[in-house]
Amino acid sequence: MLVQFIGLGYIGLPTAAVVAFKGVQVHGVDINPRVVECINKGEIHIVEPGLGSIVKESVNAGYFNASLTPIEADVHLVVVPTPFQGVHEPDVSYVEDATRTLLPLLKPSDTFIIESTSPVGTTEQMAALIFRERPELEGEIFVAYCPERVLPGNVLHELVHNDRVIGGLDEDSTERAMEFYRLFVQGELYGTNARTAEMCKLTENSSRDVQIAFANELSLICDRADINVWELITLANRHPRVNILQPGSGVGGHCIAVDPWFIVSDYPRESRLINTAREINNYKAFWCAEKIKNAILEFRLKHGRQPVVSLMGLAFKPDIDDLRESPARYIAQKVMQREQGDYLVVEPNIDSHGVYRLTDYREAYQRADIVAFLVAHREFKSLEWREDAVLLDFAGIFKRQAVQGFMSHA
Repeated sequence: MLVQFIGLGYIGLPTAAVVAFKGVQVHGVDINPRVVECINKGEIHIVEPGLGSIVKESVNAGYFNASLTPIEADVHLVVVPTPFQGVHEPDVSYVEDATRTLLPLLKPSDTFIIESTSPVGTTEQMAALIFRERPELEGEIFVAYCPERVLPGNVLHELVHNDRVIGGLDEDSTERAMEFYRLFVQGELYGTNARTAEMCKLTENSSRDVQIAFANELSLICDRADINVWELITLANRHPRVNILQPGSGVGGHCIAVDPWFIVSDYPRESRLINTAREINNYKAFWCAEKIKNAILEFRLKHGRQPVVSLMGLAFKPDIDDLRESPARYIAQKVMQREQGDYLVVEPNIDSHGVYRLTDYREAYQRADIVAFLVAHREFKSLEWREDAVLLDFAGIFKRQAVQGFMSHA
Protein backbone atom coordinates (compact mmCIF):
# COMPACT_ATOMS: atom_id res chain seq x y z
CA MET A 1 0.00 0.00 0.00
CA LEU A 2 1.19 3.49 -0.87
CA VAL A 3 -0.35 6.41 1.03
CA GLN A 4 -0.04 9.98 -0.22
CA PHE A 5 -0.48 13.13 1.87
CA ILE A 6 -1.14 16.44 0.14
CA GLY A 7 0.01 19.04 2.66
CA LEU A 8 2.80 18.57 5.21
CA GLY A 9 1.92 21.16 7.83
CA TYR A 10 0.95 20.95 11.49
CA ILE A 11 -1.43 18.02 10.86
CA GLY A 12 -0.27 16.53 7.58
CA LEU A 13 3.33 15.94 8.62
CA PRO A 14 2.63 14.28 11.99
CA THR A 15 -0.06 12.06 10.46
CA ALA A 16 2.17 11.07 7.56
CA ALA A 17 5.02 10.33 9.97
CA VAL A 18 2.83 8.19 12.22
CA VAL A 19 1.60 6.15 9.24
CA ALA A 20 5.15 5.72 7.89
CA PHE A 21 6.37 4.74 11.36
CA LYS A 22 3.94 1.81 11.16
CA GLY A 23 5.88 0.49 8.18
CA VAL A 24 3.55 1.83 5.49
CA GLN A 25 5.03 3.48 2.39
CA VAL A 26 4.21 7.21 2.51
CA HIS A 27 4.70 9.91 -0.11
CA GLY A 28 4.24 13.45 1.16
CA VAL A 29 3.57 16.48 -1.05
CA ASP A 30 4.03 20.14 -0.21
CA ILE A 31 4.29 23.29 -2.31
CA ASN A 32 7.13 24.66 -0.16
CA PRO A 33 10.56 23.45 -1.42
CA ARG A 34 12.12 24.15 1.98
CA VAL A 35 9.64 21.83 3.69
CA VAL A 36 10.28 19.07 1.16
CA GLU A 37 14.05 19.41 1.47
CA CYS A 38 13.86 19.48 5.25
CA ILE A 39 11.77 16.30 5.48
CA ASN A 40 13.90 14.37 2.99
CA LYS A 41 16.89 15.07 5.24
CA GLY A 42 14.98 13.52 8.12
CA GLU A 43 14.33 16.85 9.77
CA ILE A 44 11.18 18.81 10.67
CA HIS A 45 10.07 22.40 10.11
CA ILE A 46 7.55 22.64 12.96
CA VAL A 47 7.79 22.18 16.71
CA GLU A 48 6.00 19.11 18.04
CA PRO A 49 7.36 16.86 20.84
CA GLY A 50 8.64 13.52 19.54
CA LEU A 51 7.95 14.29 15.88
CA GLY A 52 11.58 14.76 14.88
CA SER A 53 12.63 11.27 15.92
CA ILE A 54 9.88 9.38 14.07
CA VAL A 55 10.34 11.49 10.92
CA LYS A 56 14.07 10.80 10.97
CA GLU A 57 13.59 7.07 11.58
CA SER A 58 10.88 6.73 8.91
CA VAL A 59 12.89 8.64 6.30
CA ASN A 60 16.07 6.68 7.05
CA ALA A 61 14.14 3.40 6.85
CA GLY A 62 12.84 4.37 3.41
CA TYR A 63 9.17 4.49 4.38
CA PHE A 64 8.73 8.25 4.07
CA ASN A 65 9.73 10.71 1.37
CA ALA A 66 8.53 14.13 0.32
CA SER A 67 8.13 15.83 -3.05
CA LEU A 68 6.70 18.91 -4.74
CA THR A 69 4.54 16.76 -7.00
CA PRO A 70 2.03 13.96 -6.34
CA ILE A 71 2.28 10.44 -7.73
CA GLU A 72 -0.03 7.47 -8.15
CA ALA A 73 -0.99 5.94 -4.81
CA ASP A 74 -3.63 3.76 -3.20
CA VAL A 75 -4.82 6.20 -0.53
CA HIS A 76 -4.79 9.98 -0.97
CA LEU A 77 -5.28 12.37 1.95
CA VAL A 78 -5.88 16.08 1.48
CA VAL A 79 -4.54 17.95 4.52
CA VAL A 80 -4.27 21.56 3.36
CA PRO A 81 -5.38 24.87 4.95
CA THR A 82 -8.89 26.26 4.61
CA PRO A 83 -8.47 30.00 5.28
CA PHE A 84 -10.92 32.88 4.98
CA GLN A 85 -11.70 34.91 1.92
CA GLY A 86 -13.34 38.29 2.41
CA VAL A 87 -15.12 38.62 5.75
CA HIS A 88 -15.25 35.21 7.42
CA GLU A 89 -16.11 33.35 4.22
CA PRO A 90 -14.40 29.93 4.14
CA ASP A 91 -12.00 29.45 1.26
CA VAL A 92 -11.87 25.84 0.02
CA SER A 93 -9.70 26.70 -2.99
CA TYR A 94 -6.70 24.89 -1.48
CA VAL A 95 -8.79 21.73 -1.12
CA GLU A 96 -9.97 22.12 -4.70
CA ASP A 97 -6.43 22.73 -5.98
CA ALA A 98 -5.20 19.62 -4.17
CA THR A 99 -8.06 17.61 -5.64
CA ARG A 100 -7.25 18.86 -9.15
CA THR A 101 -3.59 17.89 -8.83
CA LEU A 102 -4.74 14.34 -8.07
CA LEU A 103 -7.26 14.12 -10.93
CA PRO A 104 -4.92 12.57 -13.52
CA LEU A 105 -3.45 10.17 -10.96
CA LEU A 106 -6.60 8.62 -9.49
CA LYS A 107 -7.39 5.06 -10.52
CA PRO A 108 -10.15 2.54 -9.73
CA SER A 109 -10.20 1.28 -6.12
CA ASP A 110 -8.30 4.34 -4.81
CA THR A 111 -9.39 5.93 -1.54
CA PHE A 112 -9.66 9.74 -1.47
CA ILE A 113 -9.96 11.29 2.02
CA ILE A 114 -10.25 14.94 3.00
CA GLU A 115 -8.96 15.85 6.48
CA SER A 116 -8.92 19.62 6.01
CA THR A 117 -11.54 21.40 8.11
CA SER A 118 -14.25 22.22 5.60
CA PRO A 119 -17.75 23.69 5.28
CA VAL A 120 -20.57 21.18 5.13
CA GLY A 121 -20.88 19.77 1.61
CA THR A 122 -17.21 20.16 0.63
CA THR A 123 -16.59 16.42 0.28
CA GLU A 124 -19.59 16.11 -2.01
CA GLN A 125 -18.35 19.07 -4.05
CA MET A 126 -14.90 17.53 -4.49
CA ALA A 127 -16.45 14.19 -5.45
CA ALA A 128 -18.60 15.96 -8.04
CA LEU A 129 -15.45 17.63 -9.41
CA ILE A 130 -13.66 14.29 -9.68
CA PHE A 131 -16.56 12.54 -11.39
CA ARG A 132 -17.17 15.47 -13.73
CA GLU A 133 -13.57 15.43 -14.93
CA ARG A 134 -13.10 11.65 -14.64
CA PRO A 135 -16.62 10.16 -15.13
CA GLU A 136 -15.18 6.67 -15.50
CA LEU A 137 -14.21 6.78 -11.80
CA GLU A 138 -17.76 7.21 -10.49
CA GLY A 139 -18.57 4.17 -8.41
CA GLU A 140 -14.96 3.00 -8.76
CA ILE A 141 -13.20 5.03 -6.07
CA PHE A 142 -13.95 5.61 -2.39
CA VAL A 143 -14.45 9.17 -1.12
CA ALA A 144 -14.63 10.13 2.56
CA TYR A 145 -14.09 12.88 5.10
CA CYS A 146 -12.27 12.41 8.43
CA PRO A 147 -11.46 15.47 10.54
CA GLU A 148 -8.44 15.59 12.79
CA ARG A 149 -9.04 16.32 16.47
CA VAL A 150 -5.61 16.68 18.04
CA LEU A 151 -4.04 19.07 20.53
CA PRO A 152 -0.81 20.83 19.52
CA GLY A 153 1.95 19.69 21.83
CA ASN A 154 0.38 16.23 22.18
CA VAL A 155 -0.31 15.43 18.54
CA LEU A 156 1.53 12.13 18.25
CA HIS A 157 -0.30 10.57 21.19
CA GLU A 158 -3.70 11.86 20.16
CA LEU A 159 -3.35 10.81 16.51
CA VAL A 160 -3.09 7.25 17.75
CA HIS A 161 -5.36 7.21 20.80
CA ASN A 162 -8.19 9.65 20.03
CA ASP A 163 -11.47 8.39 18.59
CA ARG A 164 -12.14 9.34 14.96
CA VAL A 165 -15.33 10.19 13.07
CA ILE A 166 -15.25 8.98 9.46
CA GLY A 167 -17.91 9.92 6.93
CA GLY A 168 -18.04 8.47 3.43
CA LEU A 169 -20.17 9.35 0.43
CA ASP A 170 -21.62 5.86 0.82
CA GLU A 171 -21.25 2.92 3.17
CA ASP A 172 -18.49 1.33 1.11
CA SER A 173 -16.46 4.56 1.18
CA THR A 174 -16.89 4.82 4.94
CA GLU A 175 -15.73 1.26 5.47
CA ARG A 176 -12.76 1.62 3.12
CA ALA A 177 -11.62 4.78 4.90
CA MET A 178 -12.03 3.09 8.27
CA GLU A 179 -9.78 0.26 7.06
CA PHE A 180 -7.05 2.82 6.45
CA TYR A 181 -7.37 4.49 9.86
CA ARG A 182 -7.27 1.11 11.58
CA LEU A 183 -3.63 0.93 10.46
CA PHE A 184 -2.57 3.42 13.13
CA VAL A 185 -5.54 4.54 15.26
CA GLN A 186 -6.11 2.69 18.53
CA GLY A 187 -9.13 4.81 19.49
CA GLU A 188 -12.65 3.95 18.41
CA LEU A 189 -13.69 4.62 14.80
CA TYR A 190 -17.23 5.89 14.29
CA GLY A 191 -18.69 5.71 10.81
CA THR A 192 -21.23 8.19 9.47
CA ASN A 193 -21.87 10.17 6.30
CA ALA A 194 -19.62 12.93 4.95
CA ARG A 195 -21.91 15.85 5.82
CA THR A 196 -22.27 14.74 9.44
CA ALA A 197 -18.50 14.23 9.78
CA GLU A 198 -17.88 17.73 8.38
CA MET A 199 -20.38 19.28 10.78
CA CYS A 200 -18.99 17.24 13.68
CA LYS A 201 -15.59 18.92 13.33
CA LEU A 202 -17.17 22.38 13.19
CA THR A 203 -19.43 21.56 16.13
CA GLU A 204 -16.59 20.40 18.37
CA ASN A 205 -14.63 23.60 17.94
CA SER A 206 -17.69 25.84 18.10
CA SER A 207 -18.63 24.24 21.40
CA ARG A 208 -15.19 25.02 22.81
CA ASP A 209 -15.40 28.56 21.49
CA VAL A 210 -18.74 29.16 23.21
CA GLN A 211 -17.41 27.82 26.51
CA ILE A 212 -14.28 29.96 26.31
CA ALA A 213 -16.43 32.98 25.44
CA PHE A 214 -18.35 32.48 28.68
CA ALA A 215 -15.09 32.50 30.66
CA ASN A 216 -13.80 35.55 28.78
CA GLU A 217 -17.06 37.40 29.32
CA LEU A 218 -16.82 36.59 33.03
CA SER A 219 -13.31 38.09 33.06
CA LEU A 220 -14.66 41.34 31.61
CA ILE A 221 -17.45 41.46 34.18
CA CYS A 222 -15.10 40.66 37.06
CA ASP A 223 -12.70 43.40 35.98
CA ARG A 224 -15.53 45.93 36.30
CA ALA A 225 -16.73 44.39 39.56
CA ASP A 226 -13.24 44.22 41.12
CA ILE A 227 -13.42 40.44 41.55
CA ASN A 228 -10.58 37.98 40.97
CA VAL A 229 -11.98 35.95 38.06
CA TRP A 230 -9.55 33.08 38.71
CA GLU A 231 -10.76 32.69 42.28
CA LEU A 232 -14.37 33.04 41.17
CA ILE A 233 -14.08 30.28 38.56
CA THR A 234 -12.23 27.98 40.95
CA LEU A 235 -14.97 28.37 43.54
CA ALA A 236 -17.81 28.05 41.02
CA ASN A 237 -16.27 24.84 39.69
CA ARG A 238 -16.63 23.30 43.13
CA HIS A 239 -20.26 22.81 42.13
CA PRO A 240 -20.61 19.19 40.94
CA ARG A 241 -22.28 20.17 37.65
CA VAL A 242 -20.27 23.29 36.77
CA ASN A 243 -17.07 23.24 34.73
CA ILE A 244 -16.12 26.75 33.60
CA LEU A 245 -13.01 27.04 31.45
CA GLN A 246 -10.18 29.51 32.03
CA PRO A 247 -10.23 32.97 30.42
CA GLY A 248 -7.33 34.28 28.39
CA SER A 249 -6.35 37.00 25.95
CA GLY A 250 -8.65 35.65 23.25
CA VAL A 251 -8.86 32.56 21.09
CA GLY A 252 -6.46 31.67 18.30
CA GLY A 253 -5.22 28.85 16.11
CA HIS A 254 -6.57 27.46 12.90
CA CYS A 255 -9.42 25.57 14.56
CA ILE A 256 -11.39 27.20 17.37
CA ALA A 257 -10.83 30.73 16.07
CA VAL A 258 -11.84 29.77 12.52
CA ASP A 259 -14.24 26.83 12.39
CA PRO A 260 -17.27 28.52 14.00
CA TRP A 261 -17.33 31.04 11.14
CA PHE A 262 -17.87 28.14 8.72
CA ILE A 263 -21.21 27.48 10.42
CA VAL A 264 -22.09 31.15 10.75
CA SER A 265 -21.33 31.73 7.07
CA ASP A 266 -23.69 29.02 5.87
CA TYR A 267 -26.38 29.35 8.56
CA PRO A 268 -26.32 32.98 9.77
CA ARG A 269 -29.88 33.13 11.12
CA GLU A 270 -29.64 29.89 13.06
CA SER A 271 -26.16 30.41 14.60
CA ARG A 272 -26.67 33.48 16.77
CA LEU A 273 -25.01 32.03 19.88
CA ILE A 274 -22.01 30.78 17.91
CA ASN A 275 -21.66 34.17 16.22
CA THR A 276 -21.84 36.04 19.53
CA ALA A 277 -19.21 33.77 21.09
CA ARG A 278 -16.84 34.56 18.21
CA GLU A 279 -17.42 38.27 18.72
CA ILE A 280 -16.74 38.02 22.47
CA ASN A 281 -13.49 36.12 22.00
CA ASN A 282 -12.30 38.52 19.32
CA TYR A 283 -13.22 41.47 21.51
CA LYS A 284 -11.20 40.07 24.42
CA ALA A 285 -7.96 40.57 22.46
CA PHE A 286 -8.94 44.16 21.65
CA TRP A 287 -9.79 44.73 25.33
CA CYS A 288 -6.37 43.43 26.41
CA ALA A 289 -4.64 45.75 23.96
CA GLU A 290 -6.59 48.72 25.33
CA LYS A 291 -5.66 47.75 28.89
CA ILE A 292 -1.98 47.79 27.97
CA LYS A 293 -2.30 51.14 26.21
CA ASN A 294 -4.02 52.65 29.24
CA ALA A 295 -1.30 51.30 31.53
CA ILE A 296 1.34 52.91 29.32
CA LEU A 297 -0.49 56.25 29.43
CA GLU A 298 -0.89 56.13 33.21
CA PHE A 299 2.78 55.27 33.67
CA ARG A 300 3.85 58.12 31.41
CA LEU A 301 1.67 60.62 33.29
CA LYS A 302 2.89 59.39 36.68
CA HIS A 303 6.62 59.06 35.95
CA GLY A 304 7.17 61.52 33.11
CA ARG A 305 8.86 59.00 30.84
CA GLN A 306 8.11 56.16 28.46
CA PRO A 307 7.91 52.76 30.18
CA VAL A 308 9.72 49.61 29.15
CA VAL A 309 6.93 47.20 28.19
CA SER A 310 7.33 43.43 27.97
CA LEU A 311 4.81 41.53 25.87
CA MET A 312 5.03 37.95 27.07
CA GLY A 313 4.08 35.44 24.41
CA LEU A 314 3.06 35.44 20.73
CA ALA A 315 1.74 31.89 20.20
CA PHE A 316 -1.98 31.23 20.18
CA LYS A 317 -1.78 28.88 23.18
CA PRO A 318 0.76 27.77 25.79
CA ASP A 319 3.96 25.88 24.98
CA ILE A 320 3.73 25.74 21.18
CA ASP A 321 5.33 27.68 18.32
CA ASP A 322 2.12 28.18 16.31
CA LEU A 323 1.19 31.84 15.78
CA ARG A 324 -1.80 31.32 13.46
CA GLU A 325 -4.75 33.56 14.36
CA SER A 326 -2.96 34.33 17.62
CA PRO A 327 -4.67 36.92 19.86
CA ALA A 328 -1.30 37.57 21.53
CA ARG A 329 0.26 38.53 18.21
CA TYR A 330 -2.75 40.76 17.45
CA ILE A 331 -2.37 42.46 20.84
CA ALA A 332 1.35 43.07 20.26
CA GLN A 333 0.62 44.61 16.87
CA LYS A 334 -2.11 46.87 18.23
CA VAL A 335 -0.04 48.09 21.15
CA MET A 336 3.17 48.69 19.22
CA GLN A 337 1.75 50.30 16.10
CA ARG A 338 0.59 53.48 17.83
CA GLU A 339 2.35 53.74 21.17
CA GLN A 340 5.84 55.16 21.51
CA GLY A 341 8.00 53.21 23.87
CA ASP A 342 10.57 50.53 24.52
CA TYR A 343 9.03 47.15 23.78
CA LEU A 344 10.44 43.74 24.61
CA VAL A 345 8.68 40.93 22.76
CA VAL A 346 8.96 37.41 24.15
CA GLU A 347 8.17 34.04 22.59
CA PRO A 348 10.30 31.23 24.05
CA ASN A 349 9.04 28.62 21.56
CA ILE A 350 10.54 30.22 18.44
CA ASP A 351 14.12 31.28 17.67
CA SER A 352 13.30 34.32 15.56
CA HIS A 353 10.44 36.30 14.06
CA GLY A 354 10.20 38.20 10.80
CA VAL A 355 8.79 41.34 12.41
CA TYR A 356 9.82 41.39 16.08
CA ARG A 357 13.24 41.14 17.69
CA LEU A 358 12.73 38.58 20.42
CA THR A 359 14.06 38.93 23.96
CA ASP A 360 14.76 36.23 26.54
CA TYR A 361 11.81 36.00 28.89
CA ARG A 362 13.91 36.45 32.05
CA GLU A 363 15.61 39.58 30.74
CA ALA A 364 12.32 41.01 29.50
CA TYR A 365 10.62 40.38 32.82
CA GLN A 366 13.36 42.00 34.90
CA ARG A 367 13.82 45.05 32.67
CA ALA A 368 10.16 45.95 32.21
CA ASP A 369 8.14 48.63 33.94
CA ILE A 370 4.97 47.05 32.55
CA VAL A 371 4.63 43.31 31.95
CA ALA A 372 1.70 41.94 29.95
CA PHE A 373 1.32 38.16 30.15
CA LEU A 374 -0.48 37.19 26.95
CA VAL A 375 0.15 33.43 26.94
CA ALA A 376 0.59 31.02 29.87
CA HIS A 377 3.87 29.47 28.72
CA ARG A 378 5.49 27.15 31.25
CA GLU A 379 8.60 29.33 31.40
CA PHE A 380 6.58 32.28 32.69
CA LYS A 381 5.21 30.27 35.59
CA SER A 382 8.70 30.05 37.10
CA LEU A 383 8.93 33.84 37.50
CA GLU A 384 8.61 35.47 40.90
CA TRP A 385 6.01 38.15 41.54
CA ARG A 386 7.36 41.71 41.20
CA GLU A 387 6.06 44.51 43.39
CA ASP A 388 8.01 47.17 41.48
CA ALA A 389 6.32 46.67 38.11
CA VAL A 390 2.83 46.87 36.64
CA LEU A 391 1.77 43.28 35.95
CA LEU A 392 -1.12 42.74 33.54
CA ASP A 393 -1.86 39.06 33.95
CA PHE A 394 -4.25 38.18 31.12
CA ALA A 395 -3.07 34.55 31.12
CA GLY A 396 -3.46 33.80 34.84
CA ILE A 397 0.24 33.24 35.52
CA PHE A 398 0.12 34.56 39.08
CA LYS A 399 -3.60 34.74 39.80
CA ARG A 400 -4.09 31.05 39.18
CA GLN A 401 -1.17 30.20 41.48
CA ALA A 402 -2.62 32.43 44.19
CA VAL A 403 -5.97 30.71 43.90
CA GLN A 404 -4.37 27.28 44.14
CA GLY A 405 -2.57 28.42 47.27
CA PHE A 406 -5.81 29.77 48.69
CA MET A 407 -7.63 26.51 48.06
CA SER A 408 -4.86 24.40 49.58
CA HIS A 409 -5.17 26.29 52.87
CA ALA A 410 -8.94 26.53 52.93
